Amino acid sequence: MSFDQIQLNAKDIYEKDFKAEFRGYSQKEVDEFLDVVIQDYDAFQQEIQRLQQENDRLKKSSAEQQHTRTRAPQQNTQVNYDVLKRLSNLEKAVFGKKVSNSEE
Repeated sequence: MSFDQIQLNAKDIYEKDFKAEFRGYSQKEVDEFLDVVIQDYDAFQQEIQRLQQENDRLKKSSAEQQHTRTRAPQQNTQVNYDVLKRLSNLEKAVFGKKVSNSEE
């Protein structure tokens, strides 16, 4: 159901005037019933707004998680590069000396 299909709001219900007839309904009962309907409309509208806010929050959170996931490999690549560079320097320092010592 979309918002375009909603025909009434709480104000429309509250301001609705019915014609009085000789054998009509009790105006007091109709008013009491409409008061309950208005309360329900207000409650539904508040719930819809709450759910829309939650939906927006979850979409934003999901988008941030997607962004983080796409950035993580770049960070890992940088970390891996740094580790490899340090390992290479360490190998040169350790094995380079052994190669130099074995040649003497």
